[in-house]
Amino acid sequence: MKYISLLGSTGSIGVNVLAVVRQFPQRYKVVAMAAGTNMQKMAEQIREFQPELVSVCDEQRARDLARLLPNDCNATVVFGQEGNTLVAAFPRAQITVSAMVGAAGLLPTLAAIAAGKDIGLANKETLVMAGKIVMAAVLENGVRLLPIDSEHSAIFQALEAGQKKDLKKIILTASGGPFLGMNREQLRTVTTEQALKHPNWSMGRKISVDSATLMNKGLEVIEAKWLFDVDMEAIEVVVHPQSIVHSLVEYQDGSVLAQLGIPDMRIPIAYALSYPERLPLQLQSLNLAQCANLQFEEPDGDNFPALQLAFTAIRKGGVCPAVLNAANEVAVDAFLSAQIRFLQIAETVARTMDIVEEGSDTNLSDILQADAEARRVARRLVQERLS
Repeated sequence: MKYISLLGSTGSIGVNVLAVVRQFPQRYKVVAMAAGTNMQKMAEQIREFQPELVSVCDEQRARDLARLLPNDCNATVVFGQEGNTLVAAFPRAQITVSAMVGAAGLLPTLAAIAAGKDIGLANKETLVMAGKIVMAAVLENGVRLLPIDSEHSAIFQALEAGQKKDLKKIILTASGGPFLGMNREQLRTVTTEQALKHPNWSMGRKISVDSATLMNKGLEVIEAKWLFDVDMEAIEVVVHPQSIVHSLVEYQDGSVLAQLGIPDMRIPIAYALSYPERLPLQLQSLNLAQCANLQFEEPDGDNFPALQLAFTAIRKGGVCPAVLNAANEVAVDAFLSAQIRFLQIAETVARTMDIVEEGSDTNLSDILQADAEARRVARRLVQERLS
């Protein structure tokens, strides 16, 4: 039996983690979980999976959750960043799945690593913000960092077919999102509802918008750099609308290996939980004959500049990737609340990156300070657009 702590239980990744656990109750047990604001769903999860410790975002929601739980529930309810850290480092857990959305996942993930837990990583922001610190902590504590993002899981699997020294290039695939092929004039008037309608994947609101802007792929580029210890020049992005080829690696002899599969997050989740084994998930098989043509094309950097902003951030180094992430979180939230338009997301991020620059990527305090300052600047820029 493998014991799991789950950060982000009510989000799309968390729900899929629990679906895998539900299918294999003889192999997995969730002993601790954390969520944000959806107390109704979390209460249902607690009743089904019976964790020992749960955390929510604040004290009021902890009281709300307690009222939804049966009197005989044995779960201890905690809250806030301290509560999330307790869940992440829960003593009985052997692996912590980091699936919280955004920068909130960084400190709990670091706490889990320090406690000697293997990490199933779906929170890409952890490596975007503090990749150097996180990977050093992984090495120091002798834990495994297993990718859950479909693209990084694909790369992880393809790399097992060769030797790292022979790697020439990593090729990340991007679906292109719902606005693939649109020009700037068309993008000026797209709506929140349109941005949330991803053509292939069922995802949360924030990541759906990130996919539409291509910022999600930019964050994944930075994540890949740290996960696989490669230079930015060895990472390429191609748009692949069908989302069948989840990513590829090219070796120095010219061989290109890809991982293919239906677009279902249970596949990379299960592989991270069971590695190096594979589980019989009983999902629909990939039917290549029904896939028709698989298309690949260059990303449109002119109309979707967010991807290039990520390359710029990692090349500038220091706290710039953390600034990129923080500004993007603020801008996406502003777009989702109809405060700014779609194209203004990347514009807000770019302007914030020009303003907030100071700090070292080896100093966690610098990173957290840059994150906070970038949020202040981005919010000010949003308000200036509203005035």
